[in-house]
Amino acid sequence: MSVAVQTDAEGYLSNKDDWSEELANELAKDLGVELGDAHWQVLNAARAIESESGSSPGLRKISKRSETPIKAIYKLFPDGPAKLIAKIAGIPKPKSCL
Repeated sequence: MSVAVQTDAEGYLSNKDDWSEELANELAKDLGVELGDAHWQVLNAARAIESESGSSPGLRKISKRSETPIKAIYKLFPDGPAKLIAKIAGIPKPKSCL
């Protein structure tokens, strides 16, 4: 990654103010996700919910806010979508994730 940011042991941003779209693209690439418009719709919804509520949203809330079916979210972010979305969106790990 060419942008230097601090993350915790699991790869979540230590300071969410470090987040940028450029960083999101790099994080996504490192995690094997190529971001397109549908990804950004989901990521922006997750960031908006977290900003309003102060905690990382679960997939149902993200699905509803982004108007993206949960099945589609799994296709966009395979291998644990809630964790991938949180990491790429620069928000804390969802409480529902172990």
